[in-house]
Amino acid sequence: MANNDPFSASVIPFEVPEQMRAFAEKGVSQARDSYAKFKDAAETHNGTIEAVFTTASKGASEYSAKLMEIMKANTTANLDFAQELLGVKSPTEAMELWTSHARKQFETFTAQTKQLAELGQKVAAETVEPIKASASKLFKPAA
Repeated sequence: MANNDPFSASVIPFEVPEQMRAFAEKGVSQARDSYAKFKDAAETHNGTIEAVFTTASKGASEYSAKLMEIMKANTTANLDFAQELLGVKSPTEAMELWTSHARKQFETFTAQTKQLAELGQKVAAETVEPIKASASKLFKPAA
């Protein structure tokens, strides 16, 4: 009875040359190193993205709170003006009151706009900070 097993001892054994084996091992080692670097970079960038969104969310909440504060102040000022306007006795007094109120509101609007701009810049700077920190680690300046 003939042995039809191709893996039997009757088949000439095949050996991988040492150079091929070393080349393959080097390739596997480089692939592992590349994967480890990629994994580290991905984890770092995920952390950076989380930090950006956390900071942006906090900043958006601060900005919304400031807008609500401004809206409340403006509403109160307008209701106070309307109440004062009901108590005027002459058109001249009404005009003086209206002029005074308009001047105060313009000054308030200017101050509120400045506050919102400063808060917006602060939020933007804080939101970008994790990206800058990550980039500075990734791209070290040349000496």
